Amino acid sequence: MTEASALSVIYDKLNSHFGDLHWWPAETAFEVIVGAILTQNTAWQNVERALDNLRAASLLEPKSLYEADSRVLEDLIRPAGYFRIKTSRVKNFLSFLDSHYGLDLGKMFSEDLWQLRGKMLAVNGIGKETADSILLYAGSQPIFVIDAYTKRIFSRHGMVASDISYDALQEYVMRSLPQDVPLYNQYHALIVNAGKRYCRTVPRCEECPLKSVGCCE
Repeated sequence: MTEASALSVIYDKLNSHFGDLHWWPAETAFEVIVGAILTQNTAWQNVERALDNLRAASLLEPKSLYEADSRVLEDLIRPAGYFRIKTSRVKNFLSFLDSHYGLDLGKMFSEDLWQLRGKMLAVNGIGKETADSILLYAGSQPIFVIDAYTKRIFSRHGMVASDISYDALQEYVMRSLPQDVPLYNQYHALIVNAGKRYCRTVPRCEECPLKSVGCCE
């Protein structure tokens, strides 16, 4: 089976099982960005509580959040955990957005994808998964997001080595699939759901929609 065929089989099985997941849940591109930073090392339910706090305080837009006092922000995002670190990371990103693009998301996302990604990765607290989530889900850029679930599912099905790097796995997926934003969006959401429900550290293979594909775990 070719790389493209293997990826298509995984996608089709998961898509048939879960359906359209409508991910990322956000009202604006800026909310996606803030959520992508806040979701680091915490459950999404905690992020939703923090975002609700920011929304209630009318701070879910670049200028108001950029100008907000850090101590106020810390209190509002406390439900997401590591609130001091995450406040610093949000502020770091906003400083980057202001200095390079005048807080204009449209201007930022009009830049070359890989050039913008490189700049974002230079921002303290913005790693590859966060940057790629922002680019895909907030900027509608054709880049595939890699996470622990992606590596686990693909390696357990013998598609890649278990120690494959982020960049190598991303390149593997992107050379094998069409450069299609809705496809990347849905595929990553499907992987996250499958990883959380079935392909756990201790897998639930008997219940998994990928059972018929075969697993080498």
